[in-house]
Amino acid sequence: MFFIFLGLAIPACSKSKSGPSPEVAAGQVYYVSPNGSDGNTGTLTAPFKSITAALNKAVAGDTVLVRGGTYYEKISFPRSGTSEKTITLKAYAGEKPVIDGSSITVSGWLALVSFNAVRYITLEGFEICNLFTAARAADPEGIYIDGNSKNITIKNCNIYNIKNSASLNDWRSGHAILVAGNGTAAISDLVITGCTVHDTQTGTSENITLAGNIDGFTISNNTIYNTENIGIIIAGGDGLNPSGNVATNFARNGVVSDNVLYNISMANSVAIWGANNYGAIAIYVCGGANTVIERNKVYNCDRGIGLVSESKIYATRTTIVRNNFVYNCWRTGIYMGDYLNYVGSGTKNCYVVNNTLFQNDRVTGAFGEIEGEIRLTENCDSNVVKNNLVYARPTDVFIHKYTATGSNNSIDNNLYYTTGTAQWIWNGTGYTDYTAWKTACSGDAASTNGIDPLLTGTAAPDLHLQTGSPARNTGVIISTAVNGNTDIDGNARIVNNKISKGAQQ
Repeated sequence: MFFIFLGLAIPACSKSKSGPSPEVAAGQVYYVSPNGSDGNTGTLTAPFKSITAALNKAVAGDTVLVRGGTYYEKISFPRSGTSEKTITLKAYAGEKPVIDGSSITVSGWLALVSFNAVRYITLEGFEICNLFTAARAADPEGIYIDGNSKNITIKNCNIYNIKNSASLNDWRSGHAILVAGNGTAAISDLVITGCTVHDTQTGTSENITLAGNIDGFTISNNTIYNTENIGIIIAGGDGLNPSGNVATNFARNGVVSDNVLYNISMANSVAIWGANNYGAIAIYVCGGANTVIERNKVYNCDRGIGLVSESKIYATRTTIVRNNFVYNCWRTGIYMGDYLNYVGSGTKNCYVVNNTLFQNDRVTGAFGEIEGEIRLTENCDSNVVKNNLVYARPTDVFIHKYTATGSNNSIDNNLYYTTGTAQWIWNGTGYTDYTAWKTACSGDAASTNGIDPLLTGTAAPDLHLQTGSPARNTGVIISTAVNGNTDIDGNARIVNNKISKGAQQ
């Protein structure tokens, strides 16, 4: 379930114009500069040379400010902060420090920045880059969080050129950010926000990975692009933490919101994955639970959003996908059920509501089929698909349910439009007649078909609604808990007790 990009150019690790730091901290402030010395006291005028030297001094409530420049070291946090006094490692105001791994030999699992069983720490404003390997069974990581960690914030970091160039037979794997819930307590209060992840080769793994015993997280306002495999995954821990307690060994109770993901594609590494292999999912819940995926923009990826299980232990369950734009992906826009060759757990009790899907399915699937704007494979049970605006390509399929497995799925109040022939597939049987489709799926009684939703633009595209759009105020309100408080633009989702179809109110 895991995938990358082959561009090997290394961006320059440059220092921006320096200026005075306005930082004011309750505790001690230590400074680091490439021109410093680890024999110094760590003041602004006598800074440390290495980040490690400063972290070895910092205690709860302290701040380490790092001047612009390149630091050829891997770092770990030796101690925790407290709920009242966080330890902060931060870029000096107006400058860009770079943690560069180009001089490090990677064998086994190795991260440039590690948080092992630490708490109440903030990392902000760094470039983390250039960690490479071709070694067998190695896993280069930009950031690694594990053990009994909690209250970790990763903010405004730029992570790139984390690359494994091994073959698939040599276990090609890597991560930009890996959070492994493998401690005796859940990793909680995790925040990853404002970061950029790009130009990575993560092989059979992902870019931002949360797996195992993780309870409470926010992944927001990040941009992920030019990657080989999955962008963000919220997963069970049966792969990374196989001995974990089954009752808690999965990521849960989190939010993935306001992120932008594009060019997440195995086509970025054709030499590894082969031609016409488009299996990467941009945002993926795989055996995770109780996650809200909202207000994201996903485009030009292999697949858009997946509520899919590759686990024989955990279904993907009790998750809401709402108010997202998903467009121009190579295959399906939104995907539920078992992943290919992983039959058993499926997708249970999830909501797919108020999304705008536009002209996905640019290539056929693994079996030569059109996967569909919304795809249901094996073992989808008790899921709700409502209030979605689905604007399909002329030869596309709106909804494709592959087999007769699964039951009690509710499909209704959607708007379907194509300039070609309307197509649906239910339990392997195709339909072009709308009445026959509604009978087959036992749903869509209140949906509309064949009426132009009047999007603002279809060339670029701009998926917002024109004033007279038939999608406006024609949806059904399920509840604020399900539909959400805000639409794709952050405006009120429900106005005067009315809700529109699609992601925009």
